[in-house]
Amino acid sequence: MSSPEALTVNGVPALREKSAPMPTEVAAATNSDMFKSPACHTKPKAKRFDHFLSTESKSRKASTLKNAARYLKNEGIISLGGGLPSAEYFPFESLDIKVPTPPGFTPEATQKTGSTLHAGKHDIKEGSSAYDLEIALNYGQATGSAQLLRFVTEHTEIIHNPPYADWQCTLTAGSTYAWDTALRMLCERGDYLMMEEYTFASAAETAFPLGVKPLAIAIDEQGLIPEAMDDILSNWDVNARGARKPHVLYTIPTGQNPTGATQSAERRRAVYKVAQKHDIYIVEDEPYYFLQMQPYVGDGAAAPPPPASHDEFIKALVPSFLSMDVDGRVCRLESFSKVIAPGSRVGWIVASEQMVERLVRNFEVSSQNPCGISQLVLFKLLDEHWGHTGYLDWLIHVRMQYTGRRDALLHACEKHLPSEIAHWVPPTAGMFHWIEVDWRKHPGAASGKTYDQIEEEIFLAAVDKNVLLSRGSWFKADSSATMEKMFFRATYASANAENIDKAINRFADTLRTQFGL
Repeated sequence: MSSPEALTVNGVPALREKSAPMPTEVAAATNSDMFKSPACHTKPKAKRFDHFLSTESKSRKASTLKNAARYLKNEGIISLGGGLPSAEYFPFESLDIKVPTPPGFTPEATQKTGSTLHAGKHDIKEGSSAYDLEIALNYGQATGSAQLLRFVTEHTEIIHNPPYADWQCTLTAGSTYAWDTALRMLCERGDYLMMEEYTFASAAETAFPLGVKPLAIAIDEQGLIPEAMDDILSNWDVNARGARKPHVLYTIPTGQNPTGATQSAERRRAVYKVAQKHDIYIVEDEPYYFLQMQPYVGDGAAAPPPPASHDEFIKALVPSFLSMDVDGRVCRLESFSKVIAPGSRVGWIVASEQMVERLVRNFEVSSQNPCGISQLVLFKLLDEHWGHTGYLDWLIHVRMQYTGRRDALLHACEKHLPSEIAHWVPPTAGMFHWIEVDWRKHPGAASGKTYDQIEEEIFLAAVDKNVLLSRGSWFKADSSATMEKMFFRATYASANAENIDKAINRFADTLRTQFGL
């Protein structure tokens, strides 16, 4: 008897027909097992990682009130139990949103051919939708609504197909909050946390007030260097370090913030092997995963065409840590922020059942559940209007748009920046360009000015010329480490090609003035 096939976009309708009915009551209990394909359940289960859990996480019990909500599905029940407000006092009768209709994704096309999606207060009772304002505006479960959880579960299986059976998704109030919760679950005060030597400043600033200390791992043009990580862990001296051996790695593998580096499949496999060797848990923060771009071919050359099909697009993506995680030692932080809208404050986590259960216990008494209006809007767009096919069309569109902006920035750098002192590696994903500046050639270096003084002088001089870049030192994982190289981070996320060119030209003028070129 042949094994069930992995889920594909085309297989979603048949899977939904065979699945249990969508729970549509207030605060409906839900989990990913309700929406996974049979193929998932043929795989081995994840390892248990009880030894990674913090004292705080081990102490958390299930929410008494959230658990009581499961009885609301009982037919005929009259609830005098939970403090759920009556929907008649929600002053929102309906919600209309205008969105793109594939393939017309541009703002101009959306205005002309976009679709207006309608959400009413009583759509479920009227049989016009599986989700409505009556449910979305009330309290929900920490896992998020079943309606949106189904979509992200299917999406996770289509894109990553985790190689163990008991993976779960839970919606979150954005990745930043998810990261804060993961830290509390995995780390005690005094622990070391492994991070790229340059990392997302907010991720570091979330960790350090919790008493967690940075352990910076060297990087190159492909990001984290596995040999450097292995060397530190193999030679760990508890007495010299004053703390136990690190057991958590925080990494941004794709379009790394701030460097723009992307780990190749081979690099990720090597990092995962080191994690297995030293029993390390990996937190894979991937807001830029779908912002993998077309190869850069240089100014004047013909750009490569977009992916010809959804299969080609998916196969072109660098495999995630989640897709190679045979142990269940990866917690993947997913986000709609960079591909839909950061203000939605909705993302999701994928991890083993054991770890998701612990995360949910924290969410139940903190964030409670992601924003109901945001969940409803995303459900209307992604599930009812686009479906998985339309979402992949949108992701391909976003890929090509960011490729154009990345190319515009690189063209501007090649045209304007002085090559004597400025160097870079073209990013292949994300939103950021990491420009190295040879600060030792600055006249101030010979007269005794420090690294920090020169960096600040260049930064402020650029601001005076009306261009803002981020200082590389802002992203140091270990602020006490000596800086050998100087970097400035530019983003191509928000400015158009014309303004990108103007900004890089102003930064180039700044450098020429500062360095006396």
